[in-house]
Amino acid sequence: MSKLNIGDNAPGFTLVNQNMKPVTLKDYIGSKVVLAFYPGAFTSACKKELCTLRDGIANLEDLDATILGISINDPFSNKAFHEDNVLNFQLLCDYNRETVRAYDVYHENFAGLTGYTAAKRSVFILDENGVIRYKWVSENPGVEPPYDEVQRALSEI
Repeated sequence: MSKLNIGDNAPGFTLVNQNMKPVTLKDYIGSKVVLAFYPGAFTSACKKELCTLRDGIANLEDLDATILGISINDPFSNKAFHEDNVLNFQLLCDYNRETVRAYDVYHENFAGLTGYTAAKRSVFILDENGVIRYKWVSENPGVEPPYDEVQRALSEI
């Protein structure tokens, strides 16, 4: 389970998006942010999760929230995944794995590959001040987040 708790300040980061443009978390101070960590582009569960978020984004935007998808994928893979799924939010590339470690949401030796570290499927909701108000972390990469719970938590911030 993640060492970060509800009420903690979210660790800051600057990551490149699918277009290799830097994205800094502190630039989102003043709005709610949904950080959706996912294990890998082009996997079936990740596609389903990110497309579900894509299709529900109007509801999230009504709640004044920005979605940022984060994986350990390189920007080239994320760009192809972004385009193939017509995603309407940025995918950030934590290829050096610093952010997944800062949030303590990573699988070591993922899929039985020694030395390969991937993000755990997890969701953090940050309030306008960058404080964690919701967190969900799965040890099982095949389990999707509880979308209704995420939306309800956002509506309560």
